[in-house]
Amino acid sequence: MTTETPAAPGRIVLLTASHRVAPGLLSWPAWQTLHAADRVLCADAGHPQLPYLREAGVTVEHVAPTAQELVDACAGGRTVVVLPSGEGDQALTDGISRLAGSGRVQMPDLELLPGSYDLPGARLLDLVQVMDRIRLACPWSSQQTHKGLAKYGIEEAYELVEAIEDGDREELREELGDVLLQVVFHARIAQEGGPEEGDEPFSIDDVAATIIDKLIHRHPHVFGDETAETPEDVKEHWLRTKAQEKQRDSITDGVPLGQPGLALAAKLSSRVRQAGLGVTLPTGEDIGYELLALAVRAEAAGTDPEAALRAAARTYWDAIRAAE
Repeated sequence: MTTETPAAPGRIVLLTASHRVAPGLLSWPAWQTLHAADRVLCADAGHPQLPYLREAGVTVEHVAPTAQELVDACAGGRTVVVLPSGEGDQALTDGISRLAGSGRVQMPDLELLPGSYDLPGARLLDLVQVMDRIRLACPWSSQQTHKGLAKYGIEEAYELVEAIEDGDREELREELGDVLLQVVFHARIAQEGGPEEGDEPFSIDDVAATIIDKLIHRHPHVFGDETAETPEDVKEHWLRTKAQEKQRDSITDGVPLGQPGLALAAKLSSRVRQAGLGVTLPTGEDIGYELLALAVRAEAAGTDPEAALRAAARTYWDAIRAAE
């Protein structure tokens, strides 16, 4: 009497790929699996990977199998690769789970094979897409301008500073996101061009390219042949390359006059000290001149007068709350 050997259950491979990576850029194990598979199935006829699979000689069947049909297709040791849609084909995966949990079906081996992975910063691509949709569809966001948003940039910057001073990591994460939103929002507006932008549109990629070029140029000790052993060396490189880039007529060029008074005074003092200029502080009976002298003295001692006053004010805030 002979005993028949049960047919091998086969293998189901769910091949996933990040939508943040260009289609066609799949890992070598993914390509090997696709070429070796007995069948490759995809319910989405518009799946972004399909043109590249066809070009590579991989035949893809446009079908949406049920869980049972997929299990049957694997009978006899066959390998079936499934390309899930962007939504993930929840009905199919739920059906496979139910069959596996029933205990009545000999299930194929199930493998989840990532064909591509997100790179660091990949979620920034999602942010750009979300911002684009909001700009087009939101009645409020679609009407905003650089000038109209300016006040929010200031507010978000202060809230970020407050989160840093509080040492609240969750708040810091949220406030960094709010500041990042301002950058992406302004870049999206600038992408449209128009009179406000001087008819010269630019995108978030242009913004990133500009800061990348600046960082590389100002770090010759990292990207070039120069050396820097101390933070002071790095600062010297930065200031020298910045001066070469700006070609300023005055050391006050680039100092925003709209910043808080103590910060403005400290920044001017720093520029004067670094330039080696002998500038006599103006004097007067107004208390502003006393504050100016204090700010200059603090900057010379390596203290940020704005941060120092803010810390003292927060202590005062605590005392007020205690008195209440």
